[in-house]
Amino acid sequence: MATADSASLGPLTPASSLRERVEEAIAAAIVSGQMPAGEVFSAPTLAARFGVSATPVREAMLNLAKRGMVDIVRNKGFRVTAVSEDELRAIVDVRQLLEAPAVRRLAGTLSAADLTHLRGLAEEIVRGARDADLARYLQADTTFHLTLLKLAGNLRLHDIVADLREQTRLTGLADLVATEELQASAREHLDILDLLEAGSAEECEQLMVRHIGHVLGWWAGHTEA
Repeated sequence: MATADSASLGPLTPASSLRERVEEAIAAAIVSGQMPAGEVFSAPTLAARFGVSATPVREAMLNLAKRGMVDIVRNKGFRVTAVSEDELRAIVDVRQLLEAPAVRRLAGTLSAADLTHLRGLAEEIVRGARDADLARYLQADTTFHLTLLKLAGNLRLHDIVADLREQTRLTGLADLVATEELQASAREHLDILDLLEAGSAEECEQLMVRHIGHVLGWWAGHTEA
């Protein structure tokens, strides 16, 4: 049975919902490849890593099972589900086809309040990359992208992309900690906002396509041009 040694799986500070905090940290560890596909993790082992009781960990893992991120292994724990390279490529293709044009339509339309909120999220992503906090990075990254889709006014599109993100695995992301590639990817969120504010629709769409493509490049442990 596997153990979990990673920055995302350290002791947690008290929060309004400990189960939510645990679930967020485990989800980040799964997506980033710190909890590898196919390996089985027990609730008591993870609870010891987090410095909490097994109950919130078990509740979090049961919810992650509903989300398709783990399978329940009777009397043993939870097995991390796998996503094949072909499946990952299909996810990226769909996201690029749906997400980039939707964001393009936001160019020149966002209010000052929306831009301020989004810049706060983008700066949180940059801090997560700088501090090697993958859970923080991924949570802010998810919120940033889904907030843009909410502002695009298509909730069905928002839900589709949210589901696709949960199916994504970024097996090389943990190896990008403290690298220029991770920091460059983080800064692209600020660049996207600059283009949106300037009304540069085509450039924004092109950047979003490249940015999503990192899932198959940097974030999958591959070199990009």
